[in-house]
Amino acid sequence: MSPVPTAPATEDVTRPAEGAWRTVVRGVSLSPELRVGLPGTLVLALFATAGRAIVPVVIQQTLDHGITADGVNLDLVMRIVALAGLAVLLTALASGWMNYRLAAVVETALSNLRVRAFRHIHDLSMLHQAAQQRGSLVSRVTSDVDEISRFMQWGGLHLITATGQLTVATLVMFVYSWQLALVVLLTFVPFVAAARWFQRRLTRAYLTVRENVGRLLGAIAEAVVGAQVVRAYGVEARTQARLDEAIERHRSSAVRAGRLSSVFSGTGELFGALAAAGALGVGVWLGVGGEVTPGTVVAFLFLITLFVDPVLIAAEVINEGQNAVAGWRRVLDVLDIPPDVADPGDDGVDLPDGPIGVRFEHVSFRYPAPDETARNASGPLVLRDVDVTITPQSRVAVVGETGSGKTTFAKLLTRLMDPVEGRVLLAEVPIDRVRFASLRRRVVMVPQDGALFDGSIADNVRMGHPDITPEDLELAFIELGLADWVQELPDHLDTRAGERGSALSAGERQLVALARAYVANPDLLVLDEATSAVDPATEVRLQRALAGLTRGRTTVTIAHRLSTAEAADVVLVFDQGRLVQRGTHEQLVADGGVYGELHASWVRGTASEVARADRPGR
Repeated sequence: MSPVPTAPATEDVTRPAEGAWRTVVRGVSLSPELRVGLPGTLVLALFATAGRAIVPVVIQQTLDHGITADGVNLDLVMRIVALAGLAVLLTALASGWMNYRLAAVVETALSNLRVRAFRHIHDLSMLHQAAQQRGSLVSRVTSDVDEISRFMQWGGLHLITATGQLTVATLVMFVYSWQLALVVLLTFVPFVAAARWFQRRLTRAYLTVRENVGRLLGAIAEAVVGAQVVRAYGVEARTQARLDEAIERHRSSAVRAGRLSSVFSGTGELFGALAAAGALGVGVWLGVGGEVTPGTVVAFLFLITLFVDPVLIAAEVINEGQNAVAGWRRVLDVLDIPPDVADPGDDGVDLPDGPIGVRFEHVSFRYPAPDETARNASGPLVLRDVDVTITPQSRVAVVGETGSGKTTFAKLLTRLMDPVEGRVLLAEVPIDRVRFASLRRRVVMVPQDGALFDGSIADNVRMGHPDITPEDLELAFIELGLADWVQELPDHLDTRAGERGSALSAGERQLVALARAYVANPDLLVLDEATSAVDPATEVRLQRALAGLTRGRTTVTIAHRLSTAEAADVVLVFDQGRLVQRGTHEQLVADGGVYGELHASWVRGTASEVARADRPGR
């Protein structure tokens, strides 16, 4: 196996943090549904918030004009109340419609953002995915987007209505008394400065919370997926300690953010009380001088409430907004990562019909360090100046010691990575010009672990050919010589594979993986030795299936057992990243060298296994 990236399994937060407003602007630019749907919502918000100023106006008009020295002008009061009721009804209808529109727009926009982030993660190279915790990547698409959704539907709604209400309340206050309006505004000047101070600290606090959520999900996922290994090695206490540490880090960061949020909310309430007290005192003083009416003073107190409530809501929105912005920033961080292996799309070409040959032209590769991309990697070369041609429909075995470059060769061949020097050609077409749709249809790699998904065996095989009929599916197993194995299964092809194929043995998972590759009908097949870790009975089935699978197509096999190399047309021998020998098995054994040493060691190991198997008592 070739070296793997040494990046730590932690959050990728190397890009400098940008401001909250810049993050929101970039996020909205990536969600066109928000730009299209929000203007109409804002118009409805204007109607919904304008109606809230009706009550203070009704109170003022009733006190100053409906109640006179001659008594109550009942007709005027009734007309005022009727108009107020109509305004409140229209306000309620506008508010309900606004809520519906906002929810629909937000969910549509963020579901598309979720899909975009998921697709982009799949477009990232295996190198970048290996350098990150799986839980971290999953949290970008799930919990981080959920946080944005919650904020947009709750905080966004309140922000829209609060802005409208604040504007209307301010205008009406100035209409009634510019002196009292100034008292209220001046009282909140220090609060604006305090809000800015809190906002910067809340941004950092909630970004830490979101990062710790990703770490926590990663720790939980590893503990659940690796439960069997944890129990086998008796490391439950160590695993629990690691999980406890992740939980504690999340708890402490959430408590710190919550403490800042509480202090911020309390600060807003304090300034709201000061504004009401100041306006009441000045209003009474102005009323004594005859500059304002009693109805105006009472109405003004209601207007202060309309003014203060949005300010307090804004404080809460800022708190929640920092959490959402932190989640939005993490999603954008993923979308900002350029794929190391990009699909040429419409600018690319399809592989020509017919058998596929392979050519490596002076190809070299090095794995990037944690802070590097594949393009600017500066580490040691793990594949050096490989120059080789594989003829169509030939069977090629790739051999070498662990770390010699075999797996890297296979990944470059299937374009899971791109070389740092040289180029790879399939059917004389540079591989980086081939559209992914054509490449994945014509070139298939079967990994050693035979990765399966939770579902039936038939479901897993259909991934290679979604439109295959049940009859053709059964025929595929017959042609591979696996019909007897299928009949031994509890529910035949409907037998569930379990999560990651946990309901099947390693050999059975490999049989399903081979069947999946067979129905995909590729022209170039890359195999990571399918028989390296199975029992003899399953190996017989696998060899029979492999004979059917490799017939008539170009096959490159990473051979861990040299019995595979013996049956190959050509053997490629790698040593320390270099292609040092090529030829048939017989030629290479006769030449000696690296292959001769590997073969001699393999023969000795095989003989030892046979001797142990024949030993009495076994």
